[in-house]
Amino acid sequence: MGQTIIEKVFSRKVGRTVAAGDLVVAPVDFLMGHDANAPGGIVVLQRAGLSVGIDRKKIALVIDHHVPCTNSTHATQHAAIRNFAQENDIPLYDIGSGIGHILMVEQGHALPGQIAIAVDSHATTCGAVNAAGVGVGSTEMAALMATGKLWFKVPKSMRVNFTGRLQPGVFSKDVILQLVAMLGEAGANYHSVEYAGEALAHMSMDARFTICNMSTDMGAKTALMEVDDVARAWLAGRSKAPWEAAYADVDATYSRQINFDASALVPQLAAPHRVDNAIPVTQALGTPINQASIGTCTNGYMEDIRIAASMLKGKRVAKGVRLYVVPGTREIYRQAMREGLLEILFEAGAMILQANCTPCSRGVGHAIPGDGEVVLTTANRNFRGRLGNKNASIYLGSPATVAASAVAGVITDPREQL
Repeated sequence: MGQTIIEKVFSRKVGRTVAAGDLVVAPVDFLMGHDANAPGGIVVLQRAGLSVGIDRKKIALVIDHHVPCTNSTHATQHAAIRNFAQENDIPLYDIGSGIGHILMVEQGHALPGQIAIAVDSHATTCGAVNAAGVGVGSTEMAALMATGKLWFKVPKSMRVNFTGRLQPGVFSKDVILQLVAMLGEAGANYHSVEYAGEALAHMSMDARFTICNMSTDMGAKTALMEVDDVARAWLAGRSKAPWEAAYADVDATYSRQINFDASALVPQLAAPHRVDNAIPVTQALGTPINQASIGTCTNGYMEDIRIAASMLKGKRVAKGVRLYVVPGTREIYRQAMREGLLEILFEAGAMILQANCTPCSRGVGHAIPGDGEVVLTTANRNFRGRLGNKNASIYLGSPATVAASAVAGVITDPREQL
C-alpha cells in the first residue's frame, strides 16, 4: 500500500514502515521556541534537573512576541531566555531579528523531509518546504531539549487539489480563508493536509507559506507540499544541511480528497469573531475601519510588502485609519528598504514597525484597538480579544484587501483599485 507524505517522513525517521494511527518515538530535526512559550519549557527542564541534550544546531530561541516589552515581567523573561541561550550555547534571534516561523524557513532551519517543531501552533508554515511542522507545548519542548526526540501519533492525511488559477486581485490568503470556512475550525483535526494542483504550481513560496501557516486554524496537525522547481529554486543557498524531500505515492490512502477551484474564488474576509467565518469581501463593502495591519507570520513576506506598496503607491491612508506594516524578518525589512517599498509605504502614511508579532498577538505595545473599533488585518486569528480588547472587532483579509481598505477608510474590494 502506498504512503502519504507524512507517513514517508515518519517511516524514514524511525527506520520502519509506519501508517496513520501508529505511535512512534522519532528524532526531531529542529526546534524553535519563542518568548511567549519557551520560558515555560525552560522552567520545566530546570525543575526536572535535566540538561540540554539536543544538538545545539537543531534548536533556536526567538524573541518576537512581547516586543516591545510593556512590563517588567516580560522583560525579565527575555533576560532569562538570553541567559539560557548563552549558558547552553543555543542560537538566539533577539528583538528585531524577526518572527520565529518565518525565520525557520528563511534561515534554512526547516528543510524538506524533516520534522520541525515549534512551541507554537503555526509551525505548520514549514510545510511549504516539505518539512513536517508541528506545534507543541512547553512540557514537550523540555522533553525535546533533553532528548532530541518526541512521541507522535502518525496523522491521517487529507489531500487538497487546487485547480485552475487565481484571478487578479485574489491571493493565497483568500484561498486559505475559504478553505478554513469549507472545513471548519476542526475540519482537519489531527490530519496532515497535503496541498497540490495546477493553481499551487503558479504560486510563489511566500504565497505557499501563507496557506500552510493557517492550516492549523482548521485543526491540522501539520501541512505539507511537495518540492517542485519553485521550491527547489527558493531553497538553493538556504540549506544548512543535506535534505531529501518526501513525496506521496500515487496509491496513498487519504481520509478525504478535496478539489478546490481557485479560478472561481473572489477576495475573502474572515468576519468577527471566527477564522472559519469567511465571506466574500463584497458582503462587507463600506464597513468603516479604524486600524489596518499588514504583516505577521501569515503575511509578513516580501511578496506581501510588494503587494501593499503597489496598492499604496501615490495614495494616502484615509484620515482616521491607523495602518501598521510589519516586515516579517530583518532580512525582509532590508530587502523592502533596498527596493524602495518602505518609502512608498511611509509616504502613504503607514507606520512601519520592526519585525515582531505585535499586530497579531495581543497588540502588545502598538496595535491594541479601542472599544468598538474595527480592525482589518492580514493576521491568522480574529478571536474576540485577540488584540487585547474584547470590545473590538477583527476582520482578516489579504494584503491587497487591507491596503485598499486603508486608503478608502472602509472595507473595499481590492479589485477596484488594481
